Amino acid sequence: MAEVERAPLEPLPIVRLKHWGRWVSGVIILVLLVLLGIALGNAQIQWDSVPEFLWYRVMAVGLLNTVLLAVIAQGSAIVIGIVIALMRRSANPVARWFAAGYIWLFRGLPVLLQILIWYNLALVFEFISIPLPFGGYLLHEQTNVLITAFTAALLGLALNESAYMAEIVRAGLNSVDSGQTEAAKSIGMSPGATLRRVVLPQAMRVIIPPTGNDFINMLKGTSMASVIGVTELIHAANNISSNNLLVMETLLAAAVWYMVVVTVAGVGQHYLERAFDSEDRSRSPFSRAAKALRTAPLVRSERG
Repeated sequence: MAEVERAPLEPLPIVRLKHWGRWVSGVIILVLLVLLGIALGNAQIQWDSVPEFLWYRVMAVGLLNTVLLAVIAQGSAIVIGIVIALMRRSANPVARWFAAGYIWLFRGLPVLLQILIWYNLALVFEFISIPLPFGGYLLHEQTNVLITAFTAALLGLALNESAYMAEIVRAGLNSVDSGQTEAAKSIGMSPGATLRRVVLPQAMRVIIPPTGNDFINMLKGTSMASVIGVTELIHAANNISSNNLLVMETLLAAAVWYMVVVTVAGVGQHYLERAFDSEDRSRSPFSRAAKALRTAPLVRSERG
């Protein structure tokens, strides 16, 4: 039979897809940005006054109090949250019930309500006292002296955040496989060393991202302290505008400082997450322990 001659195959033409949706959405976004710029340019705002308000003394005090309040509250919340998370995972049922009730209470009440309760605690307890076993007091002071506006804001923010941190830490601890804990115990690690050197370093990759987000929310949440007279950024802006009536200008100055501190916190979170990535975890003490554990059966068999 004669072979059938086949015509050479021509290459298929490459037809580029036309992403009309991308172009349309891009044009719409640009048009909206231009309209927003025109609107802000025609707004009755003295833009040249905004940079001046950034460096007012009361604004600097407000910035300092905002950062201090956020850092102290978040740090306290992390410590308390770790303790509550460990109690939630405890074999002791009383500790588990207490931790569950703590989370239920402080996560259920609004932050502003908690701040107001602490600020008005003197209406319920006139004195705060810590008695000694053999008479006398370790602490005996009027409540309104101890619970200042700053202290009330700190307690409200820290205790509320500690309930969320307890759940974040518990989720991070649960993300570590239980077999790794058993492996660490099999090579003689104590429970404390296992938690410190094996569980927590691996749980940090789960804990850090939501903790960083919570800290950013904490920086903005300190604005609620202005309700009880704490001089943070919002209260500082209100103090300035009460004298010159430039409300929007002072609020924009506070907004600039909020964006600055949030940006710094975001950069810090980025580098902190990178410090706990897989490459760094491969150099952790657990990796050396796991390597020793893998080689242990070989050593025993050679001795045998």
